[in-house]
Amino acid sequence: MKILHVDTSITGPASVSRTLSAEVVRAQRLLHPDAEVTVRDLASEPIGHLSGAHLLAAQGTVPEQEAVRNDLSAGRGALEEFLAADTVVVGAPMYNFTIPSQLKAWIDRLAVPGATFRYTENGPVGLAGRKKVIVASSRGGFYGPGTAAEALDHQETYLRAIFSFMGVTDLTIVRAEGVALGEEARAKAIDGARSEIAGLAA
Repeated sequence: MKILHVDTSITGPASVSRTLSAEVVRAQRLLHPDAEVTVRDLASEPIGHLSGAHLLAAQGTVPEQEAVRNDLSAGRGALEEFLAADTVVVGAPMYNFTIPSQLKAWIDRLAVPGATFRYTENGPVGLAGRKKVIVASSRGGFYGPGTAAEALDHQETYLRAIFSFMGVTDLTIVRAEGVALGEEARAKAIDGARSEIAGLAA
């Protein structure tokens, strides 16, 4: 059993998503005491965003710059970690209605034809369906279904879409929202998310 724990928040110990993702991993380890956990912190060790040099390399051109070669190696490592994991836990705060750019850069290294999806005559087919993905989502306001700001959610909707595209059908989102609306709202949101996490280990 392999667990990949990915964090993306830039707020360090104050991060709600980091707190929740760590608790999700602890809950998973209760279910799988012998699990091997790999941690990838995309805030402290980000993967570079895609560039023209990356696209040329994907087409077979050997990059001249050592920095690009190192970044390509880091991207391959991220993909291999993802493919090897049975469970992937992602801490994903909402920044400006979407995911952190660090998380998007990581996902761009996962969405590789022939690795996590392939194109067919009938459309794309996901290849990464044999894994569980658990997202620890945090939001300053309220953007869930039925809220006035629902249309502004390009965080959870994107994550559901991209992991589904890769073939993942076992996806759970543990959400704490309204965390920027005062201490009482923050505590209530975190307590609610913790109850959901406890249910994952039941």
